[in-house]
Amino acid sequence: MVIIDSVPTNTLARRESSRTCRRQISFLDPVSSLMTSNTSTRYDSSARRRPLISEAVSLWRHRDLLRLLITRDVIVRYKRSVLGVAWTLLMPLMTMAVMWVVFSAIFRFEIPGVPFTVYLLSGIVLISFFSQGVMAAGSSIVNNSPILANVYVPPEIFAFSATGAAAVNLFISLIPLFAIQLFTGVGIPWTVVLVPIPALALLAFATGVGLLVASAAVFFYDVLNLTEVLLQLVSYLTPTFYPINIIPEPLIYVIYANPLYSYLEVFRGFVYQGEFAPTWHFVYMITSALIILPLGVWTFSRQWKRLVVLI
Repeated sequence: MVIIDSVPTNTLARRESSRTCRRQISFLDPVSSLMTSNTSTRYDSSARRRPLISEAVSLWRHRDLLRLLITRDVIVRYKRSVLGVAWTLLMPLMTMAVMWVVFSAIFRFEIPGVPFTVYLLSGIVLISFFSQGVMAAGSSIVNNSPILANVYVPPEIFAFSATGAAAVNLFISLIPLFAIQLFTGVGIPWTVVLVPIPALALLAFATGVGLLVASAAVFFYDVLNLTEVLLQLVSYLTPTFYPINIIPEPLIYVIYANPLYSYLEVFRGFVYQGEFAPTWHFVYMITSALIILPLGVWTFSRQWKRLVVLI
């Protein structure tokens, strides 16, 4: 006689449901799943860190975690929303509609050679990417302090994942911009394939600024509120919704000194103008990215021993 030890159907269902639930938790919050594991790795504040090199090696070793965190940030942001990721398409359009009414219909701003809607939306998309990336990276360490206090995770990975998620939103936001260009007859030039150049440069610049903010926010949380105000000021100093030719001569150099102006000019040249911006814009863009990103990483790496104690 053969005896078969059967498992009740409801027990199998509960086990399968539990496995599915664990997989969903691991996907939506991969770092929290580490806290439930049996590993107990602690920070060694006496360990020697080599600024820039240690961070680069750490990011490469944890590239899978970085990818999961970026995916999580994009999905969880709209998880409870009815429209979901569609908000990434709608928000620039809604902002453009409001600003178009104010600055085109009321103040009657006109941009030679291009519809005002294209000019406006291209500026909104890029400046929103920068602002979102800086604020998300700047608050990443403070927001994830419970995780960092309990399990070893490379702290800089949260800042890089935050700006990476903002970059994903940027490329999604290009869809309505291209639709507006086609609708208004501007078209999509071949130079659009070069858009990743200013996008990646701005990603590096935003990450560097975000790491600087994150290093200070652990000591003074008010830095985040101050950063938000400064980002608003910088956005006004960037010709997002107004033509550069309305700026009086004494103030025009303030606009030129703003790095975001060069990023925006290169971006607009590739997106709808079908041409390369003046050379000095490329030089300023690349130089600022190559200076600010290493500076942010170096500052964060030097401060991390003190940040561990505060967290």
